[in-house]
This record gives sequence, C-alpha cells and structure tokens, in this order.
Amino acid sequence: RKEGEVFEGGQAEDFPFVIGAGAMLKDFEVAVTGLKAGESKTFDMSFPDDYHATELAGQAVQFEVVVKQVEGPVLPEVDADFARSLGVADGDVSKLREEVKGNLEREVKRRIQAQIKEQVMNALLAVTPIEVPKALVQAESQQLADNARRDLEMRGLKTKDIPVDPSWFTEQAERRVKLGLIMAELVKANELHAKPEQVRALVEEMAQSYEDPSELVRWYYAQPERLAQAEAVVIEDNVVAWVCEKAETTDKPVAFDELMGNNAA
Repeated sequence: RKEGEVFEGGQAEDFPFVIGAGAMLKDFEVAVTGLKAGESKTFDMSFPDDYHATELAGQAVQFEVVVKQVEGPVLPEVDADFARSLGVADGDVSKLREEVKGNLEREVKRRIQAQIKEQVMNALLAVTPIEVPKALVQAESQQLADNARRDLEMRGLKTKDIPVDPSWFTEQAERRVKLGLIMAELVKANELHAKPEQVRALVEEMAQSYEDPSELVRWYYAQPERLAQAEAVVIEDNVVAWVCEKAETTDKPVAFDELMGNNAA
C-alpha cells in the first residue's frame, strides 16, 4: 500500500518468485527471507529512485505478505537411475561422468577459441584500415535484416507487424565486409584454404556431443551447402592460427565460471 491505499500493480495472488533471482527488489527479498509456509509479515520499504515505474520511484510503501508455500532445489542422487534418465542405457555412472567431462571440455575449448577468434578479428581490423564499397555494405545489411526476420518468424512472431530496417545492421555489416575482404586476401596469399581432412575433423568433433555422432556427420555431408558452413569455419580457424603464429601473444588464465558466464551477477 502507498499512503494506506493499494496501488496499481501492487497486489497479487499465488505469486511465485525465487529468492536471489533478481525478479524482486532486494529489500523485498530480505524482508521475506526466513518466513515459513503459513506465516505472514507486514513491512515498510521504499522503491529505488530510478525505479522503472516513475509514479513509484523513490516512494515509501508498505507490503503485507502471506507465504503459502516454500520450495527449494533438491539435488538428485548420482546413481544408476539418474544416469539412465540422462541417456546412459546401462546406468553406468562412470560413463555418465566421462560424457559430462567430455562435453565440458569441448565447450571450454569452443569458448576459448571463440574469444581468441574475436581478438584476432579485432586485431586484423585495427592494422588493416580499408574503405569498403557502400554497395557491399548495403547488401550485407539486407542479408542480416533478412536473417533477423527469419529468426523472428521461427520464434512464432509475425514480422509484417515488426519492421526490420537494414540500416540497423550497417555497423555490423561493414565489419563483416571488411573482415571478409581481409581474410580472403590472407587465405589467398598464405594458402589457408580448408583441407578436406580439416573439414572432416571439425564435423566429427561437433558430432561428439550428439547421441548418434554418425548421423550428424551424414547430415553435413548430404548437402554441399551444409558442408560449406563447416569449410568456412575451418578457413576462419586457419586464419586465426596463422595470425597467432605471426603475432606476439600472451596467455591469460581465466576462471571456469568467468569463461562460462556463470558469475555475471
């Protein structure tokens, strides 16, 4: 209540929320933490000055809360039943641990490679100032806009009601065009083309996280367009490796949680 009156949006029934998830204001979470099911509490608090609802920003209010149910996560036992629930048919926990370890190692490798690739691309742009034709940038902007439109449609949205302007993607398009021209020149000058065995190795590595790796391999090799995507990745990796070999590099230790983005809060 604000000044004794219920304010708009300030009342709810059977409203679930998770302590620590950030959906509720911190002062609210602190006030209700420790309450048991069936208990109630009335407390005063103030909304932050920068609260998104301007009519409540900086205002003092009073909440009355009745706790109906309290739940918490319960970790399951890591046993044969648990292993079978995650696809290990014979329930062998050691197999489950090996699969989890393998998936984590592949994900760590992928994220490190992605960070290094980003650093290399930024370095290439920094040392190779070039002007690119506006027509190429416009075409790339249109392509990015089309991709965004298709992505929205796949999410069930009607894009005719959502304008997607190619100009929104101009900066990204210019970067992509510049990198495309720079990399094409590097590939040509240093013979960094994708070799068939490199493409095969990449596809097989990506397939390892699937239940039936051979199925994904067949899927990639069934159509040239799909294989071309893998070839493009290999070419990028070849350029990154070449740059790292020629450049001065410094290794930087990174904590697992930082790499995985687990400590964003």
